[in-house]
Amino acid sequence: MTSFEGRLTALAPYFLALLRVITALLFMSHGTMKILGFPASDFQPPLLSIFGIAGILEIVGGILLVLGLFTRPVAFILSGMMAVAYFMAHAGQAFVPAQNGGEPAVLFCFIFLYLVFAGPGAFALDNGRAAPVPAVARG
Repeated sequence: MTSFEGRLTALAPYFLALLRVITALLFMSHGTMKILGFPASDFQPPLLSIFGIAGILEIVGGILLVLGLFTRPVAFILSGMMAVAYFMAHAGQAFVPAQNGGEPAVLFCFIFLYLVFAGPGAFALDNGRAAPVPAVARG
């Protein structure tokens, strides 16, 4: 490995954290538009509708990802949510995401799926959590 590659590898956890935080903040803005009307949006669904629940998941999941807390399970849930959102809202309009407006849903889905496998990166509360203590075998 060259010195340049070694430096890039050493910085990878920090850029993974940057990807996690920026993605989470962008994702949260979709929820705050639905639930809080900020940034300004005419679309404010009832809280107990599928869009209202999606907005809650976008806000809560986004906050947890920004903090890097429960990153893998939260990212797994959000990835699935975005896959469902793509097929419910976009896939029926046209085959190609560039034609049906589904590119953000696809990108969020696969970034979250990546976080499931890659973990949170640097600066995450997950990194400070202790590993679970194994149960003592009874004999």
